[in-house]
Amino acid sequence: MAYENLLIQEENGMLLVTINREKALNALNRQTMDELGRFFGEDLPSRKGVKGVILTGAGDRAFVAGADIKEFLEMEEGQGSHMAQKGQDVFFLIERASVPVVAAVNGFALGGGCELAMACHLRIASEKARFGQPEVNLGLIPGYGGTQRLIQYIGKTKAMELLLLPT
Repeated sequence: MAYENLLIQEENGMLLVTINREKALNALNRQTMDELGRFFGEDLPSRKGVKGVILTGAGDRAFVAGADIKEFLEMEEGQGSHMAQKGQDVFFLIERASVPVVAAVNGFALGGGCELAMACHLRIASEKARFGQPEVNLGLIPGYGGTQRLIQYIGKTKAMELLLLPT
């Protein structure tokens, strides 16, 4: 399958999937979300001999710096909930992948990027990695299932603190 925003490399049964929107800090726009959905929903299940997937972001500044805010500003009423549902569906595909999916976090993992890392089975972070849910500063909550996953990983009290208090 051809992708514009994903680079796929295979070696010894391992797939390296790189979100390739470095100039936009690998922000998740509609096209990238569609491509992730196609990869994890169609391409990965059809590949034979795959032992695992490493998911990362291009460059050294960001794994994924969140959702593409430019697209949010162009949305009409109701499109935000559709985009949130799409993100949840894609992240559930990742969470339910039949092979381990490892997030290699090499910089900012904010908002949707933090949620994407949480949807993976394991997370490996460089010293430059920075995780956060800055949506609270905009009066929003994580839209891709992060509220539930965050509680599982860090506990209810700390998750509520991160999700309800401005940074």
